[in-house]
Amino acid sequence: MKHIILIVSLLMGVTLGVQAQPKALFDKTTHEFGTILWKNPVTATFKITNKGDKPLVISNVTTSCGCTVADWTKEPIAPGKTGIVSSTFDAKAIGRFQKSVGIYCNASNKPIYLAIRGEVTADPKNYTFTHPFQIGAIRLNKEEIEFEDANKGDKPTMELLVANTSDRLYTPVLMHLPPYLSAVAIPEKLGRGRTGKIKITLDTEKLPKLGLTTASVYLSRFLGDKVGEENEIPVSAVLLPDFSHISQQERLNPPAIHLSAEELQMGELESDEKKAHTIIIKNVGKSNLEIRDLQVFNSALGVQLKKRVLKPGASTKLKITAFGQNLKKVKGTPRVLMITNDPNNPKIIIKVKVTSKNSYGTS
Repeated sequence: MKHIILIVSLLMGVTLGVQAQPKALFDKTTHEFGTILWKNPVTATFKITNKGDKPLVISNVTTSCGCTVADWTKEPIAPGKTGIVSSTFDAKAIGRFQKSVGIYCNASNKPIYLAIRGEVTADPKNYTFTHPFQIGAIRLNKEEIEFEDANKGDKPTMELLVANTSDRLYTPVLMHLPPYLSAVAIPEKLGRGRTGKIKITLDTEKLPKLGLTTASVYLSRFLGDKVGEENEIPVSAVLLPDFSHISQQERLNPPAIHLSAEELQMGELESDEKKAHTIIIKNVGKSNLEIRDLQVFNSALGVQLKKRVLKPGASTKLKITAFGQNLKKVKGTPRVLMITNDPNNPKIIIKVKVTSKNSYGTS
């Protein structure tokens, strides 16, 4: 009888051992870069999810050549949680490439291999991949300039990558800069087929107000160029409130904002059509919630808010309307910005997924 119990116990131990295993599931096994520019390093990120019931541990990641450097989540990945494996390719050799990345982990007794591939080129005709937005014969990597959130006194910078696909020498210039922006082209002149950048600096001391400030600057395509819709580049910056001087009592009893949704799906609109959605805003904190600023990033949206001050437990309605006639006229993504006195959520962005049936639109 003792022998039978011992055998059953051993079998149960084996069964449990088989069941308690990490399992590595990658979101993809191959990353296709397409065409990339010579000497412009690129990084592929693979997301790994532990679908097992035991922590997943990545002990090492190897690459097939010294032109590729890998990084990965070093701490154990709990069951149901995700980590990453990234691989950066230096792009120093022109031509087609395919590199492998070997993952050593406790979910497999042999390496799990991932692949990155693409083509490195110095040919300006392929700037359509690295500089997808075109203004005349000049190509850019961005169609709008959006600064990270800033506090009073900060001077953040953004870089606008520029490719000259014209047949002449080009001088990158941004026209109609507002007082709070300055720009420097590096280098000052670009030869045919050459690339450079425009470094843009935001002086938050000169921003006119708290919250969202928007403007338009214009890329000069040639000497003596004028401003217009074709060379317009929207600029946005968000100045956050300063919570460094609030009292201990205020820190212990803050307001807390909760939204019924932070993304709206409105589909497609005809040019003469409009569509509205309502979001419920609630104060789940311990003191009055103030909505200090409410703005839209472009004219494709309109907003209506019933109350701007909410007592603890109170709620209000925010109505957001999309206008089809303005969708095809604007650049950038339709979004709504709220600035609040919630120290943990001073800025709320509501994205609106909507397109125009009469054009490619914005989403």
